[in-house]
Amino acid sequence: MVSKVALLLAVLVCSQYMVQGVYVVSKAEWGGRGAKWTVGLGNYLSYAIIHHTAGSYCETRAQCNAVLQSVQNYHMDSLGWPDIGYNFLIGGDGNVYEGRGWNNMGAHAAEWNPYSIGISFLGNYNWDTLEPNMISAAQQLLNDAVNRGQLSSGYILYGHRQVSATECPGTHIWNEIRGWSHWSG
Repeated sequence: MVSKVALLLAVLVCSQYMVQGVYVVSKAEWGGRGAKWTVGLGNYLSYAIIHHTAGSYCETRAQCNAVLQSVQNYHMDSLGWPDIGYNFLIGGDGNVYEGRGWNNMGAHAAEWNPYSIGISFLGNYNWDTLEPNMISAAQQLLNDAVNRGQLSSGYILYGHRQVSATECPGTHIWNEIRGWSHWSG
């Protein structure tokens, strides 16, 4: 009986990272550090903001793990933030990676942080190109955010450059997201 309860608990804990078919690689799985502290983020948010890390691109899980650790180290150690800035990140391998995750305010778009989730693609998309699996992962993650109540069904999608003086999310992502249904110019 104890083993059945333990198995059920393990399934429930792991299932928090699988929502509507999108598997989110947990911070523990990619070797991330725990947050120093968190601030809660409400539900039915009005905005999703798309970014790029403007750094190294990755094509394999091992490469993406290393890039994620580097981004997190920069955010925490150089910028003094309590964690990696984005809620979720997407690698060139097509995986969605946990950043701050659900219901934790990010540090990705200044005054927009309390009203949005931040999704970043690993790489510099002024020259790196999006693959179909990455686009699909982002769109599924956004759908999951609506289904779980993190985003409102009428949310607005922005590229980071629309809310801050930056070239982020890079030209290739910018050109892609302008065709997505929730994008607003």
